[in-house]
Amino acid sequence: MTDKTAEKFTYATFDILQSEHIAGPKYSYWKSVFQTFFKKKWSVFWLVLLLVMTLMAFIQPLLSGYDPAIAPNINKPETWYLKPSAQHWFGTDDRGNDMWNVVWAGTRMSLSIALIAAAINIGVGILVGAIWGYSKRIDPILLGIYNVVSNVPGILRSMMLMYIFGRGFWQIVLAMTITGWLGVAFFIRTQVMIIRDREYNLASRCLGTPLKRMVTRNILPYMVSVIATLIYQEIPGLINTETVLSYLGIGLPTTYPSLGRMIDTYWSFVDTYPHMIVFPGIVLGLITISFYIVGQLFADASDPRTHR
Repeated sequence: MTDKTAEKFTYATFDILQSEHIAGPKYSYWKSVFQTFFKKKWSVFWLVLLLVMTLMAFIQPLLSGYDPAIAPNINKPETWYLKPSAQHWFGTDDRGNDMWNVVWAGTRMSLSIALIAAAINIGVGILVGAIWGYSKRIDPILLGIYNVVSNVPGILRSMMLMYIFGRGFWQIVLAMTITGWLGVAFFIRTQVMIIRDREYNLASRCLGTPLKRMVTRNILPYMVSVIATLIYQEIPGLINTETVLSYLGIGLPTTYPSLGRMIDTYWSFVDTYPHMIVFPGIVLGLITISFYIVGQLFADASDPRTHR
């Protein structure tokens, strides 16, 4: 090679570390999840609606100072049964209380019960279900317990437990969680059984990977969309359970405002003063529908097959 020809070329260098670098774009699972979720305007609308209603439920009662045990306008008949107006957006009730304050106080109570009960059911259910689906020793025991308990409808189980425990906040939480986690655990168990015998799990088991690491690293991360669906379905289901129990008069005492207590208290006015029952029903419907839709959309976004 002549000198002039050599000047036109440069020697390529070889870097062993650079050769291992992947030229493809970086992939972040959670970044892709949120990009897929927020790409749909429908998702944003329902999420914003859910957040606004939840914040209203927990902030507005603190500002209003509403107390169901106190009726400040009980001796002012002119303030009773007022229809919705600019001053009273949801009207007033049979004691002169502003229904706007009553509805959000009841929503806060119902949401508080549902969130606490859902946290217990989901947490215990995922933990027990993951071990249940992986361990063949405890499978017959828990399966027998589940078959016995599941033969009784959930609302009947809660009703029987409320008669045993009595009425109260923590009593209704206990009634909805003492057997509520079994359904979640059984569902998780089924999903784990599908995943546990895949090739990479069999290889990991042959290498002596501990049970805790197998469950937390090899199984649960593949169930994010399933768990998201469970969470967002459990909360509205528990809200409806609390509503039914309180409507039947075996849930919360009269001194606890909740959506169920409101429907029970104001049902007799449905023909004469419908606003007293319509607005609690609308808020209840919007909250439960929002949870269902947001949960389903987030579960779809959590599926890696929907990512680009």
